Amino acid sequence: MQRRQLGPDGLTIPEIGLGCWQLGGGWSNDWNDDIAQQTLQTAIDAGVRFIDTADVYGDGASERSIGRFLAGRKDADIVVATKLGRAGIYPDGYTRASLREATQRSLERLRVDALDLTQLHCVPTEVMRQGHVFDWLRELQQEGLIKRWGASVESVEEGLICLAQDGLASLQVIFNIFRQKPAEELFPRAADKKVGIIVRLPLASGLLGGKITRATTFRDDDHRNFNRDGAMFNVGETFAGLELERGIAATEQVAALVPAGMTMAQMALRWILDHPQVSVVIPGASRPEQVRANVDAAAVQPLPADLHEKLAGVYRAHVRDFIRGPY
Repeated sequence: MQRRQLGPDGLTIPEIGLGCWQLGGGWSNDWNDDIAQQTLQTAIDAGVRFIDTADVYGDGASERSIGRFLAGRKDADIVVATKLGRAGIYPDGYTRASLREATQRSLERLRVDALDLTQLHCVPTEVMRQGHVFDWLRELQQEGLIKRWGASVESVEEGLICLAQDGLASLQVIFNIFRQKPAEELFPRAADKKVGIIVRLPLASGLLGGKITRATTFRDDDHRNFNRDGAMFNVGETFAGLELERGIAATEQVAALVPAGMTMAQMALRWILDHPQVSVVIPGASRPEQVRANVDAAAVQPLPADLHEKLAGVYRAHVRDFIRGPY
């Protein structure tokens, strides 16, 4: 896989990573640690070197699973990014002490002495605007508890607030064929400051995987069921903020444009990688074979310009004006 730069300190990583929300459960299939270990091993064998998790995933289960996997390994080039700011802190518990405690718990679960990258996890806009959380992250960095810090944000506005902060290494954003706004307004500013872009939800909660239809059902504990309308957290985290019926209709428009010999998921991932400002894309995986399919997208040739324009047309006509939640 091609390597890309993540942040201003020269760190480079392969362009496909692994998102580990599923390692904590809460998706469509039961999860167990044996599958988690197999999935992580498959990712590393396939060349993945960037693993993204959060303290809130499975109430720490995702971090613990990664910690068990990393224990005793000598792959010094594996970069593990985690996030803090939701578990036990959201919405108004942001203090120097709470961020330090959350960092210490992540260090223990991941079994490391310093976090490669820690990110604010979709904290309230006003908290970021006040700026204290960034000062506290700088303190943790100066003490050697974290090597780099960034932010996972919900909107372009929040991303711009973060970009005003010195020392920011990365921004994690929702970016896919159905969420194109960051490329227009955020990516150029990030590139100017050499801030890395981490792309989450590249397949829009599975819509752009091409397998969700009007007949698809989801378990009660799957966020694609309980957060479909933003009941538990930002609606943009589920189906890119689209109502499911509208999302499926838009997916049908995209399906008609998939080139021969390519899956919709591969096209969707390649579309993201065609944006040079992107440092890494972190599709999730519930089983090892999904990891291999995701990594295969790195071998796909860049999409032709006319296909990019057609996909932009689908976005403008069927998606842009119907996205709900902060954007």
